[in-house]
Amino acid sequence: MAKYLLLLCVLYLMLGFTASANPWARVEQPFDGSSDAIGSYANGCLSGGVELASEGEGFQVIRTSRKRYYGHADLVNFINEYAATLKQAGLDDLLIGDMSMPRGGHFTSGHRSHQIGLDVDIWLRQIDRKLTAQEVEKPQKLDVVNRQAFKVNTNWSDAHGVMIRLAALDKRVARIFVHPVIKQQLCSQAELGSAWLQKVRPWWGHSSHMHIRLKCPEDNQLCEEQAQPPEGDGCDELSWWQEQMSAPKKVKSSEDKSKPKPKKRKPEQCIPLLGSGL
Repeated sequence: MAKYLLLLCVLYLMLGFTASANPWARVEQPFDGSSDAIGSYANGCLSGGVELASEGEGFQVIRTSRKRYYGHADLVNFINEYAATLKQAGLDDLLIGDMSMPRGGHFTSGHRSHQIGLDVDIWLRQIDRKLTAQEVEKPQKLDVVNRQAFKVNTNWSDAHGVMIRLAALDKRVARIFVHPVIKQQLCSQAELGSAWLQKVRPWWGHSSHMHIRLKCPEDNQLCEEQAQPPEGDGCDELSWWQEQMSAPKKVKSSEDKSKPKPKKRKPEQCIPLLGSGL
């Protein structure tokens, strides 16, 4: 019994240390003022964050205990308008995953981006009813990719193509990250030279959700815009991705010790958001 209690104490201390090591995860309220994305998508913070409602026309927020349902005002407006448009087109409710924390910053686990309130994960699974409390915290994913065959599986539907295309056509959207197989499916269905495909970028994972990233708002001078995607629709890149994903995984030797990457310092304008806790 004593050993059991000791183990619980050690685990408690470890978990407590993990949480306290990231002050951004401890903040429970946004910083006052108008929305301002500060820094880059993977190294910055969010002033004047806006909370997305737990549900609205055409959407429901999942895993709310994470408190990752805050964003720049532009992102919250985008989600509300985008979901309502899809609902009116006959699609079921979208499931809204990770956005940002109340004042942005890096997550304790998970994404490196989502730091300035302009990123949102939208799951490919849709729902035609209100989720239960248990389903909100532990939602069921819908993986649409057959990795071995490098093609979509039977979970893929026309609705997924509509979701991605509508988002890509929005002028506020900079990029949409999806699994390379999904990009390949879109390329096979779209008309030749479809300009919106340029925004749809293949990336590791993303087989059950899409990651939408908005452009920096024009009046947010401290927001660092990402470089434009390469010209063209990007459909000619997919053979490279197929080669990478079919290649055997490299086994690291015990002598292969890569140096840890130095921790990036956030922009100095992020300091007031947390004060001495940063």
